[in-house]
Amino acid sequence: MKILTRPRAEEAGAPTAMQAPGEPVIQCENLVKIYKVADLEVVALQGLDLTVRPGELMAIVGNSGSGKSTFLNILGGLDRPSAGRVVVAGRDLLKMSEWGLVKYKREVVGFIWQNTSRNLIPYLTALENVELPMMIAGHSGAKWTEWAKELLDAVGLSDRMRHKLSTLSGGEQQRVAIAIGLANRPPLLLADEPTGSVDTATGNQIFDMFRELRDTYGTTIIIVTHDISVMAKVDRTIAIRDGKTSSELVRRVKLEDLQAVDGRSQVVLGETHEEFTVLDPAGRLQIPRDYIERLGLKGKVRVDLDGDQIVVRSVTD
Repeated sequence: MKILTRPRAEEAGAPTAMQAPGEPVIQCENLVKIYKVADLEVVALQGLDLTVRPGELMAIVGNSGSGKSTFLNILGGLDRPSAGRVVVAGRDLLKMSEWGLVKYKREVVGFIWQNTSRNLIPYLTALENVELPMMIAGHSGAKWTEWAKELLDAVGLSDRMRHKLSTLSGGEQQRVAIAIGLANRPPLLLADEPTGSVDTATGNQIFDMFRELRDTYGTTIIIVTHDISVMAKVDRTIAIRDGKTSSELVRRVKLEDLQAVDGRSQVVLGETHEEFTVLDPAGRLQIPRDYIERLGLKGKVRVDLDGDQIVVRSVTD
């Protein structure tokens, strides 16, 4: 059993610098994660770069195996990076000690799981569930109880806070989980498929709630999902492919100006959203797969400078 002792503030693992005003809340540079399975090494992240500004409401999307869940676990302090640099709210996660990581998970980041059973304790009331992480972090008293009540009111559960979880619907339980994620006033909230187990209408309500909480408390919120329709509900969407950021979509219109069909807001590239391909510091980019297939690009390609444009052509031998 590993015993964690509280180090002095100047020891390795204590925050090297608190986040200065205006600085990114997340800065990732050439982030690498390698898992060793038996005698094999699996590269989950292959030099990922990302900057997230304070107060952003953004999504990270990608297919199964793309590396998005690995990235979420690293940001949440649940896994350690193998190489590169990842700084969250002034803390360098690669250099952080075990005790520093415990404090990070208590104070800097809130986590919402898709499976509500990982967020909630069934024999406690909604209010007691929200108060629990506060108690673990050493916060107690009337001020913190009032804060827990304020959070439950913010997620629309002021009249249900004394109810046991067994009497709450799935959507209500997910709302409690959101309040728990904000209990210790973290600057960063991470949500893993938060609408994966609810219907479309409830999912839309949860995304509206995320936006209201961001606007009210200034919390940076990152949602990880495989559902690309989420891009209509957030300000920015980052796509991860093969362990690297491949593209970015930015919403250019107000949410109320998006057309809704069957309860889902519609995204039209070039009209409601603008899409960018991400160029990493080494000058590499991931060309969209449909472009590659349409032009028959494979192996070697020819890259030419044509005025102010870079042209990629297939090589015909």
